[in-house]
Amino acid sequence: MNTALPSRIYPVVDAAHWVGSLGQAGARLIQLRLKDMAEDDLRREIREGLHLARAHDVCLVLNDYWRMAIEEGVDFIHLGQEDLDTADLPAIRAAGLRLGVSTHSDAELDRALSVTPDYVALGPVWPTKLKKMPWGPQGTEKLSVWKQRIGDIPLVAIGGITLARAPLCIAAGADCVSAVSDFIRMPDPQARVRAWLAATDHAVRV
Repeated sequence: MNTALPSRIYPVVDAAHWVGSLGQAGARLIQLRLKDMAEDDLRREIREGLHLARAHDVCLVLNDYWRMAIEEGVDFIHLGQEDLDTADLPAIRAAGLRLGVSTHSDAELDRALSVTPDYVALGPVWPTKLKKMPWGPQGTEKLSVWKQRIGDIPLVAIGGITLARAPLCIAAGADCVSAVSDFIRMPDPQARVRAWLAATDHAVRV
């Protein structure tokens, strides 16, 4: 795989404590997606996530809050297309943060590539109930097309991905597969991480 990402699995979590739990199980790339929090609580949660990430050798990605990502020294910032309108990309780069960008269409991919991202996320690959989106499912075929276009830039598949579907994404060309529900909403999230690691490793070897 492309060495720019430390893992083929990429859990997205809504609270810092998951960084420690899933990191302990072997996840090495985790996104902290925090919503509707006061600034003090937000900063406290980011700092806890960073502390747990360092303790478990996790590369931490922060969604949206690029200023705090710079101030707190997070590894990655993940931005949506709308965030590209307001984020200070030179400041992000100057701080040494790596950048991931969401894409859903050819036009969005063109825009993402124009900012030289460290990974590109394509979604939703399958229908998802987690977010209301104007885009229909992309399908694994689009993953193959996207990967041909972006070359060595890591491609992250997201949206409706489950343990059973993750290997299909790897086979189609994704470097990494991401999910929310199929990790933290399972009865045993740590066991789920280990299962995803095994499944994606097998997909690479077959």
